[in-house]
Amino acid sequence: MIKRYDSVIVDITCRIMVPFIQLFAIYVIFHGHYSPGGGFQGGVLLASSMILHRLSLGQKESYAKLAPRNASILGTGGMFLFMLTAILPIFFGGMFLDYSFLPIPGLESAMLRYYGILIVEIWIGIAVFGCLVVIFDRLTERRWG
Repeated sequence: MIKRYDSVIVDITCRIMVPFIQLFAIYVIFHGHYSPGGGFQGGVLLASSMILHRLSLGQKESYAKLAPRNASILGTGGMFLFMLTAILPIFFGGMFLDYSFLPIPGLESAMLRYYGILIVEIWIGIAVFGCLVVIFDRLTERRWG
C-alpha cells in the first residue's frame, strides 16, 4: 500500500509535471509510425506519469483517477485490438500485419498502410500503459499482515 507523500514541493512538482509527461507520451505514440518512438515508448511514458501520480498522491486518490480494474481493462483491450488489427487483413486476402488489406473504404494502399501502422501504435501504447500500471499495482499491493 502506498501512502500519500507529505510534501508540498513534491505534490506541486508532480501536479505540474504529469500533464507534460502525458502530452509528450501522446506525441510519441502519434508520431511513432514515421519518426523515432512509437506505441511502446509512449505507453511507458504514460505509465510512468500514472505511477508518479500513484507515488505522490497515494493509493486512495490515485485509484480515483485510474482504478486497477480499469488499467487491466486497458491493457487487455489494447492487446486484443492490436491482435484484431494484425489478423484482420488475413480475412481480406492479405497476410498477418499487412495493413494494405485493412477494410477501410476509400483509401489507397499506401494510405491504408499509413493509418494501419498508426492504429497499431495507438493500441500498443494503450496496452503497454495498462499492463505497466497493473504490474506496479500488483507489486505495491499489501498482501501480508
